[in-house]
Amino acid sequence: MRALLTGHHGYIGSIVGPTLVAAGHDVTGLDTFFYEGCDFVQNGAALPCRRMDIRDVGVADLAGYDAVVHFAALSNDPIGELNAELTYEINFRATVALAAKAKEAGVRRFVFASSCSMYGAAGMDDHVTEEAPLRPLTAYAESKVRAEEALAVLADDDFAPVFMRNATAYGVSPRLRFDIVLNNLAGWAYTTRKVLIMSDGSPWRPLVHVQDIAAATVTMLAAPEELIRNQAFNIGANSENYRVKELAEIVRDTFPGCVVEYAADAGPDPRSYRVDFGKLARTFPELAISWSAADGAREFLAAFGAVALTPDAFAGDKYTRLARLKLLSAGGRLDDDLRWLPAVERRVGVG
Repeated sequence: MRALLTGHHGYIGSIVGPTLVAAGHDVTGLDTFFYEGCDFVQNGAALPCRRMDIRDVGVADLAGYDAVVHFAALSNDPIGELNAELTYEINFRATVALAAKAKEAGVRRFVFASSCSMYGAAGMDDHVTEEAPLRPLTAYAESKVRAEEALAVLADDDFAPVFMRNATAYGVSPRLRFDIVLNNLAGWAYTTRKVLIMSDGSPWRPLVHVQDIAAATVTMLAAPEELIRNQAFNIGANSENYRVKELAEIVRDTFPGCVVEYAADAGPDPRSYRVDFGKLARTFPELAISWSAADGAREFLAAFGAVALTPDAFAGDKYTRLARLKLLSAGGRLDDDLRWLPAVERRVGVG
């Protein structure tokens, strides 16, 4: 299948791209390259790609593709809090426009990277299914809800959107992030020997490794259209629901000499949801979600040792999305709409 992968240079996309290629797909990437130069590790041969903002993609750019795999987004809650309108513009309106243009260009399949964060405050004991009420508490989560609703309207016999509601991602990637929970706890542990919890530790989070997200993406491309058309799937495994304090204990037990500490202003976090992943398992029994949080902690311990991760690198802008965007804006490289200013535009190439 010939697929366009947006956000191929990001945290998850840089794992998804090579996985799709290994599965036999002809993949082209598309990315703004906000995080160019922020490599944590290398991942082999680069994808052919286009350096482009998804807001600028036209129908002609999508001609000839069988599928669009859409991971490009402003990627977390802190960015949404900084500028909610930009989050809606990129994650919602630009996503829907991209899908409409893909449909016009004859693309049949649109794989949308959505999020379990849309369940918001789902209750402490309930395992929420895809049919549960959506209670987004942040601009990021709200943008995913609105995008799913609008994409559903585009579905017909010739256009099959599918919504991957990914659990909270973790794991080593060429474009690593430390602004997500397990990655962050592991980074604190390695660089300070303290596993620092920013909340009271009680919220539930479902987790899924980036490699398992990539494997699920392969499944969504291979599945018959009638199985995935206009369907949402929670991506993860029931065994991978954890309280934040349980994740901290896993990290403490993996990284030698560590203790768990709570931030001075730690308090309750209303974002708490346990997720049921039964629909994914029933529909695609051949898909194995193979990683656990403990596996991820061990992966981080080895990876951090291999690169000799320093406290400055952990706390710096390379691996924290909001800090990086602020740095680019303050340096006059991005405008207020998060577009590259002309002086720093780069030629289209291979990334």
